[in-house]
Formats: sequence, structure tokens, C-alpha cells
Amino acid sequence: MRYRLTFIAGLALGYVLGTRAGRERYEKLKKTAREVAQNPAVRNTAESAAQQTRTYAGKAFSTVSEKVEGRVPDAVADRVRSLRERTSATGSATGEDDWGTSNT
Repeated sequence: MRYRLTFIAGLALGYVLGTRAGRERYEKLKKTAREVAQNPAVRNTAESAAQQTRTYAGKAFSTVSEKVEGRVPDAVADRVRSLRERTSATGSATGEDDWGTSNT
């Protein structure tokens, strides 16, 4: 009950402050957020972080799949094996991941 009351109070406070700030403040915040998102330094940092995440995820995938392969049903093990072979055969040279998005 205490958390519900706190949530409702926070919601009401946010609504009141939001309406007092008005449309002008909202537009200013939106413009600032857009400028930050389009900043080349921010974009480069985000792309670099995404690339590092892909690299670490690939390493984790390989490590986990090697360790669990003997402890799972054959159908799952075959699927993991085929994914690992496809990943090692194509590598990142294709520039596209399984979701159809660019890896750059």
C-alpha cells in the first residue's frame, strides 16, 4: 500500500509539474535531446559501445555453447553447433547480422 501511494503521489506531482512547464519547455527538451543524439561524438561513442557489446556477446556465446553442449539434448546441440559454424565461417566480414542490420 505504501508503494502504491508513493507511486500515485509521484505520478500526480509529475503531471502537475509537466503541465506547468508547458509545451515550450517540452519542445526545448525535445530539441536538446535531438541535438545531443545527432552529435558526432555521441554517435561515435554509441557505435563503439555497440560494436564492443557485439564482440563480447560473440565471445560469451562461444564459451557458453562449448561448455553446455554436452549437457543438452542432441537437437539443441546440433543447432548450437550449426550456429557456431555459421558464425565462424561468415565472421563479421559480411557486415550484417542475423537481424538484417548493419554491424558497423
